[in-house]
Amino acid sequence: MDQNFPYSDIINLPHHVSTTRKHMSLHDRASQFSAFAALTGYDDDVKEAGRLTDEKLEIIYNDNKTDTMDSVLRYLEENPKEEHEISVTYFVPDTKKGGGKYLTVEGFYKLVDISDMSLCLKDGTKININDIYDLQLSGRSKLPC
Repeated sequence: MDQNFPYSDIINLPHHVSTTRKHMSLHDRASQFSAFAALTGYDDDVKEAGRLTDEKLEIIYNDNKTDTMDSVLRYLEENPKEEHEISVTYFVPDTKKGGGKYLTVEGFYKLVDISDMSLCLKDGTKININDIYDLQLSGRSKLPC
């Protein structure tokens, strides 16, 4: 043995293997040295900030679109016994930031609930009347001239 080498007395001893603990897998050993995420949630916040939303469009009253929507609503209210298929485009506000998105749904008209100013479809969908951007009869339902 070389006296100048500081570990010459232990260099050739067998590697210790614990009899009480299970051997750690290479994956688990490597994960000890993985990057530490000091800012938990930062990546989610960056994605959220980059997510685009639409602004709610202002409806100009007394134009053809509002006249048509009023005519459709009036027709639906006056003919409750008939089954009417409608198409509604409406604004859904975003829960996390300003703006939202526009959705178009088709379904069968049920009623207009005056108590909470909503249009109800037979499938249970409730749409705030103030958020409706477009309302049309669709399918076999046609507005009489």
